[in-house]
Amino acid sequence: MSTSPFTTSLFTIPTSSSSSHFSSKLTHFRSFRASASDQVPAIISQNHTPRRELLKGFIALQILPLVVLRETLPSHAREVDVGSFLPPSPSDPSFVLFKASTKDTPALRAGNVQPYQFILPPTWKQLRIANILSGNYCQPKCAEPWVEVKFEDEKQGKVQVVASPLIRLTNKPNATIEDIGSPERVIASLGPFVTGNTYDPEELLETSVEKLGDQTYYKYVLETPYALTGSHNLAKATAKGNTVVLFVASANDKQWQTSQKTLKAMLDSFQV
Repeated sequence: MSTSPFTTSLFTIPTSSSSSHFSSKLTHFRSFRASASDQVPAIISQNHTPRRELLKGFIALQILPLVVLRETLPSHAREVDVGSFLPPSPSDPSFVLFKASTKDTPALRAGNVQPYQFILPPTWKQLRIANILSGNYCQPKCAEPWVEVKFEDEKQGKVQVVASPLIRLTNKPNATIEDIGSPERVIASLGPFVTGNTYDPEELLETSVEKLGDQTYYKYVLETPYALTGSHNLAKATAKGNTVVLFVASANDKQWQTSQKTLKAMLDSFQV
């Protein structure tokens, strides 16, 4: 008498008469499973992203809003050659002329700084200024100096315009640079904003006074081996309204050897 399989809700256990048939099916199943397992890595590599890549993508999605926010913050600095958007200088066509306007900085929009201008080689680039350095957070009344604009060329050096509240140097309203004091006194107050860290009077090599119309400028040549801005610095300062404006041209030793004439030309051209 033949026996029938014992059946449960989960398994069917074969009897001896059906064991050979079951073994044959099991062999086919094992072959299929082994074949499918061999194909899984290929399927993953072709149609799926590995777990590590998925994690990277997830992190990128979390950071993306911050990146977009940073890139969409108002800024008119263009990290391209200035020759592509600035006009040639009327006095020397080998340079371009930068004239700051109210669209360029928060201080100009607030009326705390009067428009200024200077020439640049057309290959230089304008750099973005961090919000904490631009004075954007403290306009219209800033207690400490801030950076107006900055331009750079890796082979020649960098220049920046720094503005300081007049009250930081004198209590006299609308004081001229002469009212504040001698060139040595002014650079003693503004020197750290030239070097980026500290100022030593022994680093000052030369001072001069320049008159352009009714405006007086103090000019400086400094050798600053420990400065963050560079081992060579040129500076030019004047006062107008309620602000002292400082133009700084900086270079390391290698840049200075080939570009000091260019940096001096840029310094000479600066005026408010």
